[in-house]
Amino acid sequence: MDVTAASSRVDTFNYGVVRQFAVMTVVWGIVGMAVGVLLAAQLIWPELNFNTPWLSFGRLRPLHTNAVIFAFGGSALFATSYYVVQRTCQARLFCGPLAAFTFWGWQLVIVAAAITLPLGITSSKEYAELEWPIDLLITAVWVAYAVVFFGTIVKRKTRHIYVANWFFGAYILTIALLHIVNNIEMPVSLWKSYSAYAGVQDAMIQWWYGHNAVGFFLTTSFLGMMYYFIPKQAERPIYSYRLSIVHFWALNFTYMWAGPHHLQYTALPDWAQSLGMVFSLILLAPSWGGMINGIMTLSGPGTSCAPTRS
Repeated sequence: MDVTAASSRVDTFNYGVVRQFAVMTVVWGIVGMAVGVLLAAQLIWPELNFNTPWLSFGRLRPLHTNAVIFAFGGSALFATSYYVVQRTCQARLFCGPLAAFTFWGWQLVIVAAAITLPLGITSSKEYAELEWPIDLLITAVWVAYAVVFFGTIVKRKTRHIYVANWFFGAYILTIALLHIVNNIEMPVSLWKSYSAYAGVQDAMIQWWYGHNAVGFFLTTSFLGMMYYFIPKQAERPIYSYRLSIVHFWALNFTYMWAGPHHLQYTALPDWAQSLGMVFSLILLAPSWGGMINGIMTLSGPGTSCAPTRS
């Protein structure tokens, strides 16, 4: 590729927001894991909380999990999904200013979490500890994210929607559903609210959310990375396009039902606990399907009919 063509390609895509998210992925990764090291040390030397409430294990632990999952992992997902959707659709990100809003809005969410959680301002829901004003900001950022991502797919210059974008799209839509339903709450002050659910219903909604936050924020989304970057680095198509279809639908259907396995031997009805365990076992199939597709792509050509041409 000559210099002119390379320059034209760079101008075509919005790499600025991708670069911003990539840099913050490194920054928040260092911060989140440093807090994790401090927490691990506190398990051996509890005096490392320095008798200060906002450095106590109970307040720093949610800060650590939020920083690693949503700050570090989230920034990585914004960066890679924006990069991949542009490359595979051969189109610039839809609505550049809205993409910029997702970057600054997400960083504001992270900073707000870093301030409120050590102060003990929390909804007490695991992986969803942030209080209602921050939840509203998350919702606004996520809606903007969906508009940018799916808007780019709509304006694509390629007929085919590449498999990586299926996984990114599923993660964006499912996380939106999980966040909104789990965080329906009644504000009683600026920084305090109570869940709209109670008792075992609250527990069921929480672990439907918590389990699928892992399933979609930390699994389906990162499979989107795998389906782009492994074939790209191996310089060959994905091993089996048919297997990727089965993998996608099996994972998305099965994962949503497995949340009750977090509530074994509780007040949750036995049938719901059993359902969660059955679907947890069924999850072995799509998990192995994705693993086989990734490993076999590195081993040699297969039955794919959708190459990564970007």
